[in-house]
Amino acid sequence: MSSTRKKSRARALAFIGVGALAAATLVSTGAVAAGIVTNPHRIEGDQTSAVKQAIVSGPAKNVILLIGDGMGDSEITVARNYQYGAAGELPGIDALPLTGSYTTYSIYKDGPQRGLPDYVPDSAATGSAWATGSKTYDNAISVDIDGQPLPTILEIAKANGMATGDVSTAEIQDATPAVQVAHVDARSCYGPDSATCGDDALAAGGLGSISEQLLNTRPDVVLGGGLASFQQTAKAGQWNGKTLLDQAADRGYQVVTDAAGLASVSAANQSKPVLGLFTGGNFPTRYAATTATVGGADTPTTCTENPDRLPKELSLASLTSKAIDLLSAKQKGDKGFFLQVEGASIDKRDHSADACGQIGETIDLDEAVQVALAYAKQKGDTLVLVTADHAHTSQIVDSTPPTSLSTALTTVDGSVMKISYGTAAAGGSQQHTGSQVRIAGFGPGAANIVGLTDQTDTFGTITGTLGLNLETAALSKGAKLKPGVSGSGDVVTITGTGFSGDRQVSVAFGSQTQVVDVVDGSISASFTAPDAKLVKVVTVTAKGQQSAVTAKTVYAVHK
Repeated sequence: MSSTRKKSRARALAFIGVGALAAATLVSTGAVAAGIVTNPHRIEGDQTSAVKQAIVSGPAKNVILLIGDGMGDSEITVARNYQYGAAGELPGIDALPLTGSYTTYSIYKDGPQRGLPDYVPDSAATGSAWATGSKTYDNAISVDIDGQPLPTILEIAKANGMATGDVSTAEIQDATPAVQVAHVDARSCYGPDSATCGDDALAAGGLGSISEQLLNTRPDVVLGGGLASFQQTAKAGQWNGKTLLDQAADRGYQVVTDAAGLASVSAANQSKPVLGLFTGGNFPTRYAATTATVGGADTPTTCTENPDRLPKELSLASLTSKAIDLLSAKQKGDKGFFLQVEGASIDKRDHSADACGQIGETIDLDEAVQVALAYAKQKGDTLVLVTADHAHTSQIVDSTPPTSLSTALTTVDGSVMKISYGTAAAGGSQQHTGSQVRIAGFGPGAANIVGLTDQTDTFGTITGTLGLNLETAALSKGAKLKPGVSGSGDVVTITGTGFSGDRQVSVAFGSQTQVVDVVDGSISASFTAPDAKLVKVVTVTAKGQQSAVTAKTVYAVHK
């Protein structure tokens, strides 16, 4: 474990409980009550009481983490003003009672600044920060500064017996969803055809592309875009020559590509995980695009529905609801679930200086937050966190900027809001910014996000509140294989248990080998027994690919 990772993880774990203590002290001294300023346009409840009631210590059974990609405070305010008015509230994002801010910087990988802060990060480094508890460099997907894989929350939760899910309106290989399921040096290593995979490619002896690693990580529920990468053909490994879709079917995935297919899915588990891929690339946005121009804020407009938007059954709120239903269905052990949900195109439309596009995507995320919050309030055992990976460039301004791109929108108040994009010229990509961003929470452990934290602390908040064993290799130490007897030429099925710390296991039956998926800690591999005239006893060896734990047994072969 790198020193950077040790420090950030120690900080994250030490932080658990501190936020709750600080928040409790704040309430008990009356500081919260003293600081409340009543908005004359809004009917206020007893906010002091609401904050007190929201301070609930862990553990939590479930965690739902919702990410608005590029959703800085400015993007939240723009969407709120347009959709609900200056004195309004986003009914999901603004309803979480405990809020804080976190820093989002990444680190430089090379050169004289290696290891020093890179103040304006990308989605790969920021997603890796909360997923692994470690700072890394831009472009990296859950690897450290030296390119070594780091365990993610989803992988750790799965090893601890929890159900897991990953939902996005982007290609499921995009940076934010990818950080929970893959480890690559270059975020663009989507599929076997990606030229940027380098030594991460299976053909080069690496772990494979993001899509291939996703199949290995085997979350119970994956919903998003990115079908095109799964139509590519593996170039090495056990499924060489097969498309990734064929591989998924061979490995027991329920592959669905439309709303009807998703509606037909009634259960998801490790035996039959769900892979829902509803577009070749990213999802279409909720609102049709607007184009910011120099002088564009002189002429107010309003947002209109995008005619290409996916059906309501595939909205982010609907996908979130379906994922929760599938993950919360009582399964073997019923150890709860971890679910990450991303509203991806707040960032993508901000890059394009598309005010209506980013507003619609923020509203979509807010509706997904409402779904998660309703579930958490009903159950009482679920931590909901809502945050962003990084801030972005849109700004609410007072007058039409003379040189930068801008748009004016008539809001629900009937007033005009002017939005400026000043970090790139027309046709260019607007830049991320290095500002801290909001993190808000509800449920057990949510007080840990109050105040100023770092993105890496979110890893500790989630894993600590869930009480996860972070040393996943130890979860396979009790692995064992069942001995057996077979006849010459018979099909022999080797079974093993106790491999919870692994996702795949390499099984050798004499000179025959194959790699098999771990399903709820168990494995099963089939081989053909040798001729008993030549071999009387076969040694069977199984080695966990993630834990390196080895189990052995013997098979007797008779005529």
